Amino acid sequence: MKYLFSFFAALILTATNIKADDNASGDAIIGKWMASTKDLTVEVYPYKNTYRAKIVWFSGGVSKDKPMETIVDKNNPNPSLRTRKVLGLDVVENITYKPKSKTYEGGKIYEVQSGKSWDAYAYIENTGQLKVKGYWHVKFLGRTLTFNRVK
Repeated sequence: MKYLFSFFAALILTATNIKADDNASGDAIIGKWMASTKDLTVEVYPYKNTYRAKIVWFSGGVSKDKPMETIVDKNNPNPSLRTRKVLGLDVVENITYKPKSKTYEGGKIYEVQSGKSWDAYAYIENTGQLKVKGYWHVKFLGRTLTFNRVK
């Protein structure tokens, strides 16, 4: 769940980079984000009226003998997906912007470490930090991570 939440945290925007038009449309979330733990960077991009996020850098499990580019999704519950690369993997899918609440909801977060998927909820604080929560059915029973925009 660490990378899953780190990934969402990577969606954080700085207040100075949020444009009025982006905030109204939800596009403020688009870009590269680094987890506050500094072990994961994701890139959020639009996809068919929703947003997705893919892993573009991570440090977990990486060593001199095992470079980031060689690490695979070995804990995926689907055996046919266990050989796919973690680098470039979509870990957030189908998250939708809700203008009234200024939140991103309805999507799923995939946690590479466990191979589990969680419901996803995110919002950008006034400070410009992106807060991402992965939860199972009930929003208040989850874990929230923080991300900052990569400049």
